[in-house]
Amino acid sequence: MKRSPGAIAGVAVLLAVLSADFYAAGLVNPYVYQILLLCGVNIVLAVSLNLVNGFTGQFSIGHAGFMALGGYVSAAVAYYGARALGGPHAWLFGVALLAGALVAAVAGFLVGLPSLRLRGDYLAIVTLGFGEIIRTLILNVDAVGGARGFSDIPILRLLFSPQSEPRPSLSLVGAAAFLTVLVIYRMIRSPRGRAFIAVREDEVAAEALGIDTTRYKVTAFVVGAFFAGLAGGLFAHTQGYLNPSSFQFMKSIEIVIMVVLGGMGSLTGSILAAVILTVLPEVLRPVQEYRMVLYSALLIVLMLARPQGVFGPRELSWPRAWRRRTGGTAAGDRP
Repeated sequence: MKRSPGAIAGVAVLLAVLSADFYAAGLVNPYVYQILLLCGVNIVLAVSLNLVNGFTGQFSIGHAGFMALGGYVSAAVAYYGARALGGPHAWLFGVALLAGALVAAVAGFLVGLPSLRLRGDYLAIVTLGFGEIIRTLILNVDAVGGARGFSDIPILRLLFSPQSEPRPSLSLVGAAAFLTVLVIYRMIRSPRGRAFIAVREDEVAAEALGIDTTRYKVTAFVVGAFFAGLAGGLFAHTQGYLNPSSFQFMKSIEIVIMVVLGGMGSLTGSILAAVILTVLPEVLRPVQEYRMVLYSALLIVLMLARPQGVFGPRELSWPRAWRRRTGGTAAGDRP
């Protein structure tokens, strides 16, 4: 049976992700390991927001609110569940992460159903208000630490290493990022998924063709919120501590920048931008005084040079790049 290059590449990536714990724990120092974990969490956030902002053409700046909701619910389920059961059993993390993601998805539906009848700036203001409401509510819930923060959250341990290894599992974070990319890729490449792009290109024309635009916008919002909640849970169970200040308005803006920098409607662009914007502040750490100045200046230069983002609406495709290098062509290649 003939296998497509994309499927083979996907299996190779999945195997590399699942073996990350085995190799990375012994070869990578804790500082770099922590950055790799944050890269995985940010990839989930950027790709999920790209479904809403990039592929469906909406403008949400409340993604940090869904992340906070998923993170705190997952942390609370794992924390209180471990106390009731006498320890953080492995299956408890699966239940906690799923609970956090589902609660975030329900919040996405409840907020999205009435508000996605709005467009542009009005929608952005509603999503911004939602994110701030969630953060303010968390500040006043003492069961999850309130303003002090939520500490002693159970950690997702390594899959293929001794129990004494204290590091969080990079494989599970990588698997979650892989699952997010795969689900959203399959969504937008399916026949129904074309409706998301139709809504983005011309909402009035899409409605005239019989597409239920509100339904597709709410669907994008719910799926995006689900994975943002999953990212929040991963963040909680890899850091072991949550504080409401981690989910302020600027966190939402940071995720929006990842989507815009990578290219609106490009999954590979979002992945690349998430990695760049996670690593760049650490690379600039030696020049501490000018770090944020240089960080902002580099973003401005990138956006002036590539206003459509690094990849624009295109995807990075190794088979296509190889065919162009060797002078070959294939169906789907643009002239």
